[in-house]
Amino acid sequence: MPSFDLRSAPLRELNRALHALRPDTNETHWTVTGPDGRHAIAAGLDAPVSVEIEGNVGYYCAGMNKLATVLVNGNAGVGVAENMISGLVHVRGDASQSAGATAHGGLLIIDGNAGARCGISMKGVDIVVKGSIGHMSAFMAQAGTLTVLGDAGEALGDSLYEAKLYVRGSVKSLGADCVEKEMRDEHLQELADKLAAAGLAGEVSPSEFRRYGSARTLYHFHVDNAGAY
Repeated sequence: MPSFDLRSAPLRELNRALHALRPDTNETHWTVTGPDGRHAIAAGLDAPVSVEIEGNVGYYCAGMNKLATVLVNGNAGVGVAENMISGLVHVRGDASQSAGATAHGGLLIIDGNAGARCGISMKGVDIVVKGSIGHMSAFMAQAGTLTVLGDAGEALGDSLYEAKLYVRGSVKSLGADCVEKEMRDEHLQELADKLAAAGLAGEVSPSEFRRYGSARTLYHFHVDNAGAY
């Protein structure tokens, strides 16, 4: 089990070693100590390995992740799991702005709160936030799910496309073209699956959530909606 101390070796050396891993590598579990808020730790991974980071990370940790599991035993800076393709990123603390931004797939779990623009322009990722999220979350979100056990800030889902938003707590305000929608059986099942994937099966009932989605009035220009563009 390789271990890497970022206080005694450069971050570039760690990422270079992780990028060199082959799909059939036997070095499948890595431990990283001394992150001390460094940026882009474990970014660009492309192998089915797990990387466990002991401490707080800076910007873009696990960005562009593909196949790997990245566990952060601390807080994460801006853009954690940004542009993720697949795999799992789990933050056991809080996350700053733009968590999961533009991500195409995979699962992002945040045990604490997430800052503004969580899931901005998400394109297929599933995000589960056990705390609350900040303003403008899911802005221009195109696909995937954002599940929030706490509250949502202002302008949730502004200019939303087809992503599905599930919020258990209060929503301060909805963004342009975002509306509350009926929670049908298929949505309850989908939400139950996402909660189970996040290790919350049996702990939280899907019936406690409300669903939000696009009203689809901004898909095509109409002069009556000009003020919302």
